[in-house]
Amino acid sequence: MRTVLVVLFDDVQSLDVTGPVEVFAGAEAFRAGSYGIHTASMDGAPVRTTSGLTLVPDHTLADAPAPHTLLVPGGRGTRRPDPRLTDWLRAHGPRAERLVSVCTGAIPLAEAGLLDGRRATTHWAYCDKLARDHPAVEVDPDPIYVRDGQVSTSAGVTSGIDLALALVEEDLGREAALTVARHLVVFLRRPGNQAQFSAQLAAQTARREPLREVQQWITEHPGDDLSVESLAVRARLSPRHFARAFQTETGMTPGRYVDRVRLEHARRLLEDTADGVEGISRACGYGTPEAMRRAFVKTLGTAPAEYRRRFRPAPTR
Repeated sequence: MRTVLVVLFDDVQSLDVTGPVEVFAGAEAFRAGSYGIHTASMDGAPVRTTSGLTLVPDHTLADAPAPHTLLVPGGRGTRRPDPRLTDWLRAHGPRAERLVSVCTGAIPLAEAGLLDGRRATTHWAYCDKLARDHPAVEVDPDPIYVRDGQVSTSAGVTSGIDLALALVEEDLGREAALTVARHLVVFLRRPGNQAQFSAQLAAQTARREPLREVQQWITEHPGDDLSVESLAVRARLSPRHFARAFQTETGMTPGRYVDRVRLEHARRLLEDTADGVEGISRACGYGTPEAMRRAFVKTLGTAPAEYRRRFRPAPTR
């Protein structure tokens, strides 16, 4: 029996609590005796979530059972953590076999010094703040979750479900995690390295229809000629006017947008298919495996073959 203890506080994000709890509860239903789920607030008093729901904890933190997995959710209440909670985390966090945060729950962990020297993530809107306020933490703004030793941190809201499913798969195996994922109607595995934003979401959607159509064309045809000149013809603009208008309306240059789309497409093919690196490099517009390798090393710090080895899900037996 693994004891999962979820910390509650006023202005907690309800989905950060209920998402992982539903995953662990589903796993307990799949295999009884796997998880005991408990909630606790500082004084044992009910807490009000950011959406106005009231959650009634099982325990005070002082009386809560020693956790195997200690989970700290996010929400507005983490922006200025209760000093008593910080002290409690500093004392009890290192004793847990697994320390987990969802969304801005990484902030109280950082305040308690529990992320020092570790790689971590949080909601994209607070990554800069986490890095600025806690320079000893290596903040990675891109992944939906990061695992560094006993500490696991996840990005915004629903990524807590992804992380919880990964923990269940580690504990009980793929069949258990897949059963829970199906019940919740979610993917079993969005790899932890998957970006919080797709290229389309990272960029703004262009206001003018011809530019929106070009954005969609790039996404659907990463292997085509996506030079500024070619895209300008499609937008019915001069190359200079197109490049200026595209950056103004999307927030990034055409070249930067194309690079992100191609990298995202290549990552997906490496994760989801058995296609060779040479074929993927052509399909994604890189032309040669060497050009794709340079793009991967520059952006991700790893070559395509190593990326596939690390992040492609193991085949189901």
